[in-house]
Amino acid sequence: MKKVAIQGIAGSFHDIAAREYFRGEEIEIVACKTFKEVFETIKNDNNIIAAIAIENTIAGSLLPNHNLLKESGMKIAGEQKLRIKHNLVAVPGQDISDIKEVYSHPIALMQCQDFLNKHPHLKAIESDDTASSAKRLSEEKQMGHAAICGELAAEIYGLETLAKGIETNKRNFTRFLIIADPWLVDEMNKGKFPNKASLAFALPHEEGSLAKVLSILSFYGINLTKIQSLPIIGREWEYMFYIDLQFENYVKYTQALSAITPLTKDMQILGEYEEGRQTI
Repeated sequence: MKKVAIQGIAGSFHDIAAREYFRGEEIEIVACKTFKEVFETIKNDNNIIAAIAIENTIAGSLLPNHNLLKESGMKIAGEQKLRIKHNLVAVPGQDISDIKEVYSHPIALMQCQDFLNKHPHLKAIESDDTASSAKRLSEEKQMGHAAICGELAAEIYGLETLAKGIETNKRNFTRFLIIADPWLVDEMNKGKFPNKASLAFALPHEEGSLAKVLSILSFYGINLTKIQSLPIIGREWEYMFYIDLQFENYVKYTQALSAITPLTKDMQILGEYEEGRQTI
């Protein structure tokens, strides 16, 4: 059985993403309070895999996770794109008119703002996590209270769904990375053919440095699907660039990589992997 570390608890969207990625396989979830703890967990036991959110189509990138990944020495084994569906759930035997307070993660509350506006009697209260909000309702049998969470959390904690799909934007997706120790990634990806890569590098603080890199990628037919820059602490006005590339020809990708490496500083391949499925 595979062990997968996640930020959050059973029933969270990280849990759902891990189960979708390893669909058909039996996994054991290792719950962690923070993303930093997730990375510490897989460092301390190199047989444990991790699933971490890296970007959302509404909220954008989870910036700290880029640095945590780069500094960890871990590699990306794959990705999973998950449609985020929010439900209003409560202890069985109630309906929406009975509910006075709704608990969930601040981002989940934000993503369901239109629904909450249509039900002004519902007071939104921020909590640490979607699934932990559901768990607390279940454990404390809180009547008159509800949580916003995913379907799996309601199922695990025996709650009744009062309203389904209450997120405002139905094109709300989160991209999760599956990461592990490099030796384990090699084992997991045997027989697979990568068509995507994630890189991190710095550039000289001079005119046209980024344009040169992008021109070379274009010349080799490499599709740049994401670019994210973060300041490098202690090096004023220098930035670390995190980019995702898609390619059809692995040889051309390696040629492009060889061509851009001399133009960069601190080049690091964070992972080469197959493009992930998108769960709708």
